[in-house]
Amino acid sequence: MSLALILLAAGKGTRMESDLPKVLHRLAQAPLLWHALRAGQALEPSRSVVVAGHGAAEVEASTAEFAPEAQVVLQEEQLGTAHAVAQARPALDGFDGDALVLYGDTPFITEATLEAMRDARARHDVVVLGFEAADPGRYGRLIAEGDALERIVEFKDASDAERAITLCNSGVVCAGSRTLFELIDAVGNDNASGEYYLTDIVEIARSRGLSAGVVRCDEAETLGINSRAELRAAEAAFQARKRAELLDEGVQMTAPETVFLAWDTYIGRDAEIEPNVVFGPGVTIETGARIRAFSHLEGCHVSRGAIVGPYARLRPGAELAEEVHVGNFVEVKNAYLAEGVKANHLTYIGDADIGERTNIGAGTITCNYDGFFKHRTTIGKDAFIGSDTMLVAPVTVGDGAMTGSGSVVTEDVPAGALALGRTKQVTKPGFATKLREMLRARKAAQKAAQDAKEG
Repeated sequence: MSLALILLAAGKGTRMESDLPKVLHRLAQAPLLWHALRAGQALEPSRSVVVAGHGAAEVEASTAEFAPEAQVVLQEEQLGTAHAVAQARPALDGFDGDALVLYGDTPFITEATLEAMRDARARHDVVVLGFEAADPGRYGRLIAEGDALERIVEFKDASDAERAITLCNSGVVCAGSRTLFELIDAVGNDNASGEYYLTDIVEIARSRGLSAGVVRCDEAETLGINSRAELRAAEAAFQARKRAELLDEGVQMTAPETVFLAWDTYIGRDAEIEPNVVFGPGVTIETGARIRAFSHLEGCHVSRGAIVGPYARLRPGAELAEEVHVGNFVEVKNAYLAEGVKANHLTYIGDADIGERTNIGAGTITCNYDGFFKHRTTIGKDAFIGSDTMLVAPVTVGDGAMTGSGSVVTEDVPAGALALGRTKQVTKPGFATKLREMLRARKAAQKAAQDAKEG
């Protein structure tokens, strides 16, 4: 059966103490919203609806960046979860499949759990995701027998006996879309908060002879984020789980607790990650590559056998082919380094294409920006770029060409040629000694004058 995803993302997140909408706070370098959308997308929904409220324009822009097919609708007043889901009805007009309700501040629900909910729809008209809580606190309680769910009681409305129950409500619901909206129409707000609770649909469904069921998951999957402290705890949980996964998959990390990973980091088996490496979004490290200590990578691809760092920075668009060496204090941005290229220290390579086996000397800079536009540098294979060369783009250095150390290269260099772009050295014998004596005398005179003034 086809599936529609309804993702609730309207909350302000008062406890975050932030002007940013809660769902746009970042976990593993991606907005919480994206984590929730990715979880739902694993089921390949035919429609996706994001219900926005506080900071709706920002939420809509972020949604469009990650899931341009999703439709964003507005909940102008936050009157409860049932009211929020109801705002998705116009966007799902004519849709006759299942609807899955997720939350933009709950990033850890797994594909396996959502698949289990979808499977449970074969047995129940309404399916709710629950978990056994170590400390139930103020969670809503699920009144169930086996996988049959009788009703959900919000903490504020629960009796002492009901509060003793440890099976808690995650808020995630799956039901036929038509059934869901019909049940929501019957939800009232006669409760302690005066809100329209989505949880009320279970009792309404049972009163109409419909079946309600519960699927259980690990409590860690249902972690909701409502404060900076909870966001920090979620980050720690993500990093610990991701590091453990990589170790299990054959990645070598000598100090994994010092390595920080993004939500989409991919690292192949037998790659080696040294201590204090930070991965931003969009990084792929292939099998057998080595990322040395104190390096920062984002939006880049590192091929087999390549070595990066220590103290290197790969920025978006950096593409390193096999056996490339990028050493200490080298920065690469929007550049392709072909197989066997070496840039071992103190170099900036931006907006460039560099051919096989070319050596880039220390202090080389591709001068790619003129204050208005970016320009590209092209260097052929087997070239040798001398230390402290300034390559003023747009410029091309041919196969097997060389540049002399300290050159400023402003014109194309043909294949096999040597380019020298520096002024002629002038040497004045004995001048350094004379200059040093003159300056020493001037400094002594200044000190004598200062001593006389103070005396």
